[in-house]
Amino acid sequence: MNGRHLALRFNFKEQLGRTGQIRYEYNVLKMLFPCRHTPEPLFCDDSRQYFPYDLLVMEFLDGRKLDYGRDLHQAAECLADIHSAEIENPASLEQSEHPLSDMLTECRKMFAFYCSSAGAFAGTIRKIESLLALGEKLISDESEEISHRCCINTELNSGNFIVGDSKTYLIDWEKPVLGDPSQDLGHFLTPTTTFWKSDSRLSNETMDDFIEDYICAVDGRFDTSSIRRRSHIFIPLTCLRGITWCAMASAGYENRDFKARDSYTEQKIKAYLTDEFIESTEDYLRHFINP
Repeated sequence: MNGRHLALRFNFKEQLGRTGQIRYEYNVLKMLFPCRHTPEPLFCDDSRQYFPYDLLVMEFLDGRKLDYGRDLHQAAECLADIHSAEIENPASLEQSEHPLSDMLTECRKMFAFYCSSAGAFAGTIRKIESLLALGEKLISDESEEISHRCCINTELNSGNFIVGDSKTYLIDWEKPVLGDPSQDLGHFLTPTTTFWKSDSRLSNETMDDFIEDYICAVDGRFDTSSIRRRSHIFIPLTCLRGITWCAMASAGYENRDFKARDSYTEQKIKAYLTDEFIESTEDYLRHFINP
């Protein structure tokens, strides 16, 4: 297609508990493409007439993955532009009316899987139960209406960003929903995200600087009056979600229901369940409950 490099994605499993995954991604990318921070979708085939899987063809974007030490400002601008994109048909997007309580419910389900496994440690159970209790306190004021709903990515790992010569892109759109932009910021900044692929942990000051850069980049295109406070709820709650996911995954190893893709992933999961990491998360939750 005009000599451009292309990226292909085959759908092997459904995301978000729905059918039509590839078509959903294709439509989201079409909607977001005018903001110029996502790949252009070029072709979608979910007929399975020629391939055994659904197929999405999109523009290949050249660049490197995001570096937390030097690319935070570019990431803030990228997310501000994506979150400001006009949503022509909001009803076409999956959404949650209560994202914080839904996230905590998910944490409890993953933790229950861990508790039911033969390899569960009593000490780890007690520590995560304490985290969950703090999570309940953290979301006690969720009744506040979200001031701005937009298309959010929900999976803002550093590897999903492409930093090019003149622009930064977000390329993985498997689980987009209509939601609170603070949820994206929380996922991007939380230690369980930054530590996953890069061993980085951002200081509270660095997180606050990023949120300020983001608000400046939005530049009045939507109401950001609650962004900082709500991000301070999503950051620790997303960290709790990461820990309970790792607990579930570790139980899967014992039951042979889950297999890590590599030894690096297995070691990271173990690192998130150490006393040091869980206790630092507890301090983190307490900090945001009583700032």
